Amino acid sequence: MPLQRSQKNRMIAGVCGGLACSLGWEPTLVRILYVGASLLSAAFPGALVYIVLWVLMPESDEY
Repeated sequence: MPLQRSQKNRMIAGVCGGLACSLGWEPTLVRILYVGASLLSAAFPGALVYIVLWVLMPESDEY
């Protein structure tokens, strides 16, 4: 499955839900890991990566 933002599993923009879907993981686990990694990297790089993925990842056609 191509990397796309999720419309069903979204909290903000669906980036973590889309990553979870493409990896076959639970969306909650991906969110926890992403927030943890962002906090360990002083939060700014994680937020910047999220915004870049939000802009670059196409939105899924699934509702």
